[in-house]
Amino acid sequence: MILNVSDAHIACITLGCAKNEVDTAHMQQRLRACGFSLTDDPEHADAIIINTCSFIQSATEESLEAIFEAAGYENVCAGAPLIVAGCMPARYGDDLSGELIEACAFVPCSKEDDIAEVVAHALGIELPAQVAFADNLVSDEPTGVYSYVKISDGCDRFCSYCTIPYIRGRYHSFTYESIKDEVAELTSRGTKEIVLIAQDTGRWGTDFEPSLSLAWLIDQLAQQFSQTWFRVMYIQPEGITDELLEVVQKHENVCSYFDIPLQHVEPVLLKAMNRRGSYDEFADLVSHIKETVRDVTLRTTLIAGFPGETDEQFERLCSFVEEGLFDYVGVFAYSREEGTRAYNLPDQVDEEEKAYRAQTLRDIADSVCSALVSSRVDQTMDVLVEGFEEDGQLFGRAQCQAPEVDGVTYVDHGDVGEVISVTIEDTLLYEMEGA
Repeated sequence: MILNVSDAHIACITLGCAKNEVDTAHMQQRLRACGFSLTDDPEHADAIIINTCSFIQSATEESLEAIFEAAGYENVCAGAPLIVAGCMPARYGDDLSGELIEACAFVPCSKEDDIAEVVAHALGIELPAQVAFADNLVSDEPTGVYSYVKISDGCDRFCSYCTIPYIRGRYHSFTYESIKDEVAELTSRGTKEIVLIAQDTGRWGTDFEPSLSLAWLIDQLAQQFSQTWFRVMYIQPEGITDELLEVVQKHENVCSYFDIPLQHVEPVLLKAMNRRGSYDEFADLVSHIKETVRDVTLRTTLIAGFPGETDEQFERLCSFVEEGLFDYVGVFAYSREEGTRAYNLPDQVDEEEKAYRAQTLRDIADSVCSALVSSRVDQTMDVLVEGFEEDGQLFGRAQCQAPEVDGVTYVDHGDVGEVISVTIEDTLLYEMEGA
């Protein structure tokens, strides 16, 4: 029987994107601050928190599978509380409590700061009063070589296919002070690269009075933490400003890397998505970026099989990828999500055709992008050493490789956390070898 907080061991299981990983890390900080212990072994934990993703139906299904699997653990069957947090409770609200009887509590994104109180209540214990509502949370736990930092939450775009505004709410920037403090804490614990993320990073600071900009934020951080790499993900095309390009070009510790989700290149489909742009506009944007920022790396994401997409429009999308404007291309088949405006659009593409188009686009992207990666042979690059593979092979990442999505660089020397200079000797698809 658990009598107090210090006796309780809590496990967290995270589904979904890097933004959820950040949310889990913040919940873990609150739990530690209140005296809970954390464990990586959910089957022997006193309580389990599953931070769910519900962006698209497949993510919801994956989250449900994780919940049902955890519900079958011996400790949960014996009474260990199972707490469902994150996107699923935010998206489905009160409907979950009647349907998902395996869980004892539901914590939507907006209530995750209350996680320690929820866990304590589920375990039938009281929190120490002096830390029950701690705001300034710090930790002495070591970090990985890279860490994600959220600079805002929510979204005001309301793209017709997207559930994020309904899950995360309206857009709001986090203050510079809170971001700077988090970066300072992470770097003090060993982080060498900070990856700035949000649903719409390019809008940071525009909701302040007076307004600020993403370029200003990066400039400030790059100056204050001059030994730390900074990388920005999820910048919508409108967020690529001349001011931002100049800041990235100015600072060697800011990765010359832009992740720009385009989703499509046909104006009529982009309009149906509640987005803007065209094939020519995006090609011009890429040209402008490459003219302004030397040795820049570009990533995008595209949707195949959006309602109404004709064979001709899909071929145009394929042609765009074939041009090799982007070093990395992520491809998703359109997911029809209840509650979005696109759900009821006419001319829905059938599942088999969507899958075929998505795979066709991936195959083109792999062919084009792997050739671009191979063109890096004989180039000299700085590589941040990350760790060892299971077979003992040392690896890291160059500034042209974002964590988890762009492959790694295998190296033959260096210490974890060190930045070393290597010459690229070989590549295999998206992986590189340097010495």
